[in-house]
Amino acid sequence: MDAKARNCLLQHREALEKDIKTSYIMDHMISDGFLTISEEEKVRNEPTQQQRAAMLIKMILKKDNDSYISFYNALLHEGYKDLAALLHDGIPVVSSSSGKDSVSGITSYVRTVLCEGGVPQRPVVFVTRKKLVNAIQQKLSKLKGEPGWVTIHGMAGCGKSVLAAEAVRDHSLLEGCFPGGVHWVSVGKQDKSGLLMKLQNLCTRLDQDESFSQRLPLNIEEAKDRLRILMLRKHPRSLLILDDVWDSWVLKAFDNQCQILLTTRDKSVTDSVMGPKYVVPVESSLGKEKGLEILSLFVNMKKADLPEQAHSIIKECKGSPLVVSLIGALLRDFPNRWEYYLKQLQNKQFKRIRKSSSYDYEALDEAMSISVEMLREDIKDYYTDLSILQKDVKVPTKVLCILWDMETEEVEDILQEFVNKSLLFCDRNGKSFRYYLHDLQVDFLTEKNCSQLQDLHKKIITQFQRYHQSHTLSPDQEDCMYWYNFLAYHMASAKMHKELCALMFSLDWIKAKTELVGPAHLIHEFVEYRHILDEKDCAVSENFQEFLSLNGHLLGRQPFPNIVQLGLCEPETSEVYQQAKLQAKQEVDNGMLYLEWINKKNITNLSRLVVRPHTDAVYHACFSEDGQRIASCGADKTLQVFKAETGEKLLEIKAHEDEVLCCAFSTDDRFIATCSVDKKVKIWNSMTGELVHTYDEHSEQVNCCHFTNSSHHLLLATGSSDCFLKLWDLNQKECRNTMFGHTNSVNHCRFSPDDKLLASCSADGTLKVAVPAASNLGYHLYHCSSIPVHSVSWLQLIFFQLWDVTSANERKSINVKQFFLNSEDPQEDMEVIVKCCSWSADGARIMVAAKNKIFLWNIDSRSKVADCRGHLSWVHGVMFSPDGSSFLTSSDDQTIRLWETKKVCKNSAVMLKQEVDVVFQENEVMVLAVDHIKRLQLINGKTGQIDYLTEAQVSCCCLSPHLQYIAFGDENGAIEILELVNNRIFQSRFQHKKTVWHIQFTADEKTLISSSDDSEIQVWNWQLDKYIFLRGHQETVKDFRLLKNSRLLSWSFDGTVKVWNIITGNTEKDFVCHQGTVLSCDISHDATKFSSTSADKTAKIWSFDHLLPLHELRGHNGCVRCSAFSVDSTLLATGDDNGEIRIWNVSNGELLHLCAPLSEEGAATHGGWVTDLCFSPDGKMLISAGGYIKWWNVVTGESSQTFYTNGTNLKKIHVSPDFKTYVTVDNLGILYILQTLE
Repeated sequence: MDAKARNCLLQHREALEKDIKTSYIMDHMISDGFLTISEEEKVRNEPTQQQRAAMLIKMILKKDNDSYISFYNALLHEGYKDLAALLHDGIPVVSSSSGKDSVSGITSYVRTVLCEGGVPQRPVVFVTRKKLVNAIQQKLSKLKGEPGWVTIHGMAGCGKSVLAAEAVRDHSLLEGCFPGGVHWVSVGKQDKSGLLMKLQNLCTRLDQDESFSQRLPLNIEEAKDRLRILMLRKHPRSLLILDDVWDSWVLKAFDNQCQILLTTRDKSVTDSVMGPKYVVPVESSLGKEKGLEILSLFVNMKKADLPEQAHSIIKECKGSPLVVSLIGALLRDFPNRWEYYLKQLQNKQFKRIRKSSSYDYEALDEAMSISVEMLREDIKDYYTDLSILQKDVKVPTKVLCILWDMETEEVEDILQEFVNKSLLFCDRNGKSFRYYLHDLQVDFLTEKNCSQLQDLHKKIITQFQRYHQSHTLSPDQEDCMYWYNFLAYHMASAKMHKELCALMFSLDWIKAKTELVGPAHLIHEFVEYRHILDEKDCAVSENFQEFLSLNGHLLGRQPFPNIVQLGLCEPETSEVYQQAKLQAKQEVDNGMLYLEWINKKNITNLSRLVVRPHTDAVYHACFSEDGQRIASCGADKTLQVFKAETGEKLLEIKAHEDEVLCCAFSTDDRFIATCSVDKKVKIWNSMTGELVHTYDEHSEQVNCCHFTNSSHHLLLATGSSDCFLKLWDLNQKECRNTMFGHTNSVNHCRFSPDDKLLASCSADGTLKVAVPAASNLGYHLYHCSSIPVHSVSWLQLIFFQLWDVTSANERKSINVKQFFLNSEDPQEDMEVIVKCCSWSADGARIMVAAKNKIFLWNIDSRSKVADCRGHLSWVHGVMFSPDGSSFLTSSDDQTIRLWETKKVCKNSAVMLKQEVDVVFQENEVMVLAVDHIKRLQLINGKTGQIDYLTEAQVSCCCLSPHLQYIAFGDENGAIEILELVNNRIFQSRFQHKKTVWHIQFTADEKTLISSSDDSEIQVWNWQLDKYIFLRGHQETVKDFRLLKNSRLLSWSFDGTVKVWNIITGNTEKDFVCHQGTVLSCDISHDATKFSSTSADKTAKIWSFDHLLPLHELRGHNGCVRCSAFSVDSTLLATGDDNGEIRIWNVSNGELLHLCAPLSEEGAATHGGWVTDLCFSPDGKMLISAGGYIKWWNVVTGESSQTFYTNGTNLKKIHVSPDFKTYVTVDNLGILYILQTLE
């Protein structure tokens, strides 16, 4: 060792001996080849930690420069960065052409790349398998920087993971093929929620600086997109290693143009993904010589010196690397027990345990039994306690400290013994340790200790409750995530049903868990443990599950919403509401703000029945021909059949090996057909669930299936991603006809009512009509669109257009996108795809689904009859019942909803326009509103009473201050006044030239002022029938405000603001305010100043006495759409189209606060534009309207509360003088009357 390195080590020897834990450091050095097993044992024999550290350093001082570097790297890897920094200056220069370690052959570059990518270290005992490693490296090189898949497959325990890690320990391979790095993901057997957690963790690793997003993806599709962007932009030409992949559907989440190396027991998992594929099979046995080499390394003997029993042990272990390692670890501790362990292996009766996996347990079960039996008596019970751990779950040390009521060091010492004997694995990330069992070990323990499992689960719950009586769960605790993810699992397994219900029915638990991990896992638990929760109270269980389902899009939001406020929006009979109300009252006493939605009783749930028959996305659902049953299928690979009236389950069939994409009843209801990603089509007896036929002639996933409408000669049509349509005769075993012509996936197919034609639509953008009965099958081709066509339905054909089948001419066209133009998505970026459609029985209506919305149209008039919203995610299927009285929808949100057609249509008829007028009078709240068919309504906000006043084509309306009159304008420019006492109507003699948009009474109610799309303002003294016309603006008047002394302030698209005398009609002041449109103005309460905001991204403060602005307020990055003065006229708030709110000092124009919630990826803050603002009378609080409603603390600039409306794009918020009542209407036409909770 160089003198410099030696002196540095001696200089800092005391600090090193004091802090380091030698066992973890030695693992690294043994793996690197700079420490032997015998030297490790010598260190372990020292009695104290400090003495062990001293012995290790003493050994290193006698070694070479490479040992110093290995020790330094081990310190870095184990999180001792401060100690490593002490040794940094002493790092010697190693004279090597490639910078390789002298023994391991690994360069520092490789070590760094693999460490950063989470690639596991070499096992303590490692034997090379050069032939296999070279084969893997050759396949990886063949990718040549392009997306593709290299699969290492073989049986469990054959060393696939070790081989994958070893293959990337090559400098030239990493530098030449994967300069972007290597990223290791331990996948394992996952459900959708588990896979989402894996993807979230990977995205977090790849985006540590959070430059792409500050929140985790909320679903698998979003995670897939995030991963694709991260790999392409931040980590190009990198390798993603997926370890232990079980299911083909998992790979779809990673099928995004990456270079991927994966290990699996089933090489067919890559059948479902695209791109070049290379396979490296791994033999199930090491071979005798390699097995002996492993044993020789464990016992530190030459292979030639091994006793005869070693050969027999390798034979009994069947060459499994995992089993050989287990025996080898035992022999390392007891080197004289060769005969004993051989007899144990020979005499034990092997058990064959398969369950649902492809594991070969014969040798492993024996090795596991021996390993556990040889544990010290005082720690055997601790290993039994590990039986409650789930597969692929890494448990923090703290969890086991709580379980065993021990200090961290004691627990780590016990666990290290398990690790040393290959009975447990440890994942070290810095100074944090997480332990996990191999899947085989979990199966072994649960089988061995099955009679004790309930008590073991009860033990961990008891210990948790005992510990956390005095220690509340905190997100910064290392065990926090474990308890949130698995506490309910342990309670259910312990059959502690009372405790489980108390947990799941607790709003506090719901809040804490969703804030940390989002709602998806909780919804999964409500489904998983529904049978237990329903025993306690079915209604309460439904309350909480519906609350989570309907608010899932909010509970994944950042910043996290106030869950108590969300709970207050639930029906008053709901347990969620009652708990929220109780908590809210307690917090109000401490100064918290909460809102009651006092008119929410008027909002009804249009769904007649909501069922969750599946545990994953529902891709399709259909009625039986008699309308009594519903069949559904989805991503959980099952076919479900249940009663349409009650939701009672009739059949549950594990139908396919992969996702089931479509199902269909035969016309006589005897059969149900299913088709799947597994490329198979199956026919089932609809009453018994018996499998009747299996067809497997498609070469890609089968997307759709449909029976002929006549049962006289039953045929089934199927469409596949292989571009083919096939016809099947249920009396034949093979395909009757194959129809080709599409150049891309066939997404949907339907027979015509007379069965003479078959229509199909495809991702190639075409819709084709075939004649299935003809010998030479031909097509009528409809070039429908340049985008994929997703659905087709007969009588006529529809996707976006309606077509005449005979002539192939377009009959009608419906633009679905127009109904999304008020959504939060930018219009130019919005893609609206019609996923599916269904006709009513009489052919008068058609229903389509786009995104998460369902629309009903009248065909003849092309008018939208209704739309219904309820699903939280994409709707995959819609279908009318045979009699048209109801319809069903199926969605990604795991639900099937049944709706009453009449109820939906009737309810949808009552939607308010967003332009309402409100008068607050003592305890009354009166709302004047126009519904979507332009009828005028007067609504009592407290009682809910509605008076329909007129059926005129109303475009705007207003109430007089004393509620004696209402005024309204129409699209033709006419203005009328209605006297409420006697219903007398007064009509203006002079009409505006265009639609009237703004109308207002003066304080004495004698004069009415109006403006329209023309540039003129009309002042009508309706009692004297006198008119004044204010002409001067060059473009449309945006709006106006009344001032004192018969003055009026108006602003226009021409960029000017004018002050008028409404008695003489003269212009008294003319302010040229902005180059762009003046979007809003507000008048200070002392009437000395006004503000103006504009599309030019500025706001200005003006004095009525000067034509030049007092202050020009710059800093907004979007159109400044609104402004408001505080009551004392000292503050001005402005809001822009980016969701940003700024609070300014009026006297000097200084910016005081910038109010904006955290931005979500791809969405403006505040959920969209800030459209309205209002200060409280004391100036301490500010309310803003936009995508939702927010209350702000003016002193701190922080958000005090948020109310999420069902819709979005609020235009105005009406606030009572006491700042306790608020009224607005969202873009769904829902009225909100909110009142502060006291």
